[in-house]
Amino acid sequence: MQSRANLNGGAPASDLTLPPGIRGLIFDCDGTVADTMPLHYLAWEVLAQRHQFTFPKDRFYALGGVPSRDILRTLKAEQSLALDPLVVAREKEDEYLKMLHRITPIDAILDIARAHYGRLPLAIASGGTRRVITTVLEHLQIRHLFDAVVTNEDIQNQKPAPDIFLRAAELLKIAPQACCVIEDSKAGVAAGVAAGMQVIAITNTYPADELRHATHVVRTYEEIERRLLA
Repeated sequence: MQSRANLNGGAPASDLTLPPGIRGLIFDCDGTVADTMPLHYLAWEVLAQRHQFTFPKDRFYALGGVPSRDILRTLKAEQSLALDPLVVAREKEDEYLKMLHRITPIDAILDIARAHYGRLPLAIASGGTRRVITTVLEHLQIRHLFDAVVTNEDIQNQKPAPDIFLRAAELLKIAPQACCVIEDSKAGVAAGVAAGMQVIAITNTYPADELRHATHVVRTYEEIERRLLA
């Protein structure tokens, strides 16, 4: 997996502007504004041992953006597990939140939000639950940056369906085509494209080739800057 370190450096985010026509920014949370994906997998390892199921790391990353309860429904069907996906999903959240103190911001991406805070409407659109996402944003002291937070409870069809980004645009009162999504997952990129939005995919979690359907794929902070200045 790609390190978030390759997104550090570059010009001050206060110099960033947006391409013409973009009137709102929508950010994913896990792996985009917060460095959480390795911690999520540690929580999954605890659950896999506790409930005796198999969930390899490569599959975890392949399912980035998919709610835990839906992953557990799939695993239950595939492995004939005697578990309640909703109950075990809550257990997984609890294990993850035990590591809250280890969650750090991805400042190269948050600098973009900070630069446009108060100038453009900003939203978070995450496949996580409201309880977890709100806790993480408050832990990082960045909840105030975002005018709207949309989580998996707010929509019926999850990423890669466009619903979560369409709901975010609705809450921001901006047409979807005037929104730019910043994502790190394949499902999130597909959802943003399906919503008719520009999508900047960052290689925090997936290699560039797996994110190729995005409007732009970036590997460094300097590339993000160039795209936002285009």
